[in-house]
Amino acid sequence: MVDPLPLFPDGFLFGCSTASYQIEGAVHEDGRGRSIWDTFSHTEGRTLNGDTGDVACDHYHRYPEDIALLADLGVGAYRFSIAWPRVQPTGSGMPNRAGLDFYDRLVDALLEKGIVPVPTLFHWDLPQALEDRGGWLNRDTASYFADYASHVVTRLGDRVRRWITLNEPIVHMAQGYAYGSHAPGRTLMLDALPVAHHQLLGHGLAARALRAAGASEVMITNNCTPVQPAGEDAGDVTAAAVYDAFHNRLFNDPVLLGSYPGFLADALGDLVRDGDLAVISTPLDALGINYYNPTQVGAPGEDSPLPFELQPIEGYPTTAFGWPVVPSGLTDLLTGLRETYGEALPPIHITENGCSTAPGVHDQFRVDYLDGHLRAVHDAIAAGVDVRGYFVWSLLDNFEWAEGYSQRFGLVEVDFDTQVRTPRDSYRWLQSALLTARRGGSAAWPGPG
Repeated sequence: MVDPLPLFPDGFLFGCSTASYQIEGAVHEDGRGRSIWDTFSHTEGRTLNGDTGDVACDHYHRYPEDIALLADLGVGAYRFSIAWPRVQPTGSGMPNRAGLDFYDRLVDALLEKGIVPVPTLFHWDLPQALEDRGGWLNRDTASYFADYASHVVTRLGDRVRRWITLNEPIVHMAQGYAYGSHAPGRTLMLDALPVAHHQLLGHGLAARALRAAGASEVMITNNCTPVQPAGEDAGDVTAAAVYDAFHNRLFNDPVLLGSYPGFLADALGDLVRDGDLAVISTPLDALGINYYNPTQVGAPGEDSPLPFELQPIEGYPTTAFGWPVVPSGLTDLLTGLRETYGEALPPIHITENGCSTAPGVHDQFRVDYLDGHLRAVHDAIAAGVDVRGYFVWSLLDNFEWAEGYSQRFGLVEVDFDTQVRTPRDSYRWLQSALLTARRGGSAAWPGPG
């Protein structure tokens, strides 16, 4: 047995997260266009076992069942993403009404169950037509993104209060454009840096478009990690600082402070035009943080193309993905953000946190993982950090990008042959734990601080 969770503040928002390409399927329905993940996953050797998101969890057709699972779980919010190519098949021009109709139905169904919809506008499934024009290496993509945001908020903004612009721009830049392990599969290494600026510019333009259409709450979700040097050697310490700048500060500083950190400002050079940083630093109502594990960094080897080298963290249990489980790292991350940004730091939502485990419904490992990380969030709140929500990744087993269907992150097990959903032990634990963690069952977002 796990001890009951401590009480969280009134109005603290508990939810689950998913992403469009990972669960929707229906890639050829309602006029949806081709995304970079359609192309990537259908390219031989790009994904494990050649897996694709063509069907995934068939959420497009089975969303009423999935919303019933959310309602039964007792969470107050659902963070999902909207597929840009379902709304604009070529990434620009007039919206596809049939595609927007799906999200219209989804939002209505959530609200009928008393669940707050929290849509993310971009979770990596860029329309292939835009990638053919340079993708996020092309500055114009930022403007196309703002236009897309306008179309979506015009359709859904009468019922959707809270919006997330981008999900994990660091991961999309690094895995998609620098290392090539994600779509679109480019291997530019440090030459991928323009992708960071153009994504952030897109965020700022989209934030302004959302506000112009009456949106009251706007945020971005960044993947953040506490960084520790592998040793006390000056090379390790410097490498850790450089990695922290690339992974964390490159995406937090311009949004919160209106500037890029030191050497990265120099590296971006003429890419940053007059007025760009004012757009990027458009005020936020909250900051989304995705946390999975700390990162240990050492000095690079002689032949390394990067100025740092990631090293394993020993002495902790690991998930099925091989990631170390360090709940205290989440507390450290949150208190570190407060120390770094002070009054510039808005309220925080943990918009993703979860783990992959072995297949099967008996997942005590995940129960212990969630219990530890929820307590870590509570510790950060007790230390004075304004954290207002926690979203589990993920509601369902899903298409885990390049790893295909080999990694199981769901509170609910999915049989991908039959699409049968089976709640795991962790689902039942969280269902019960939430009763002790919230006061009076309130799921209402208290609004900007």
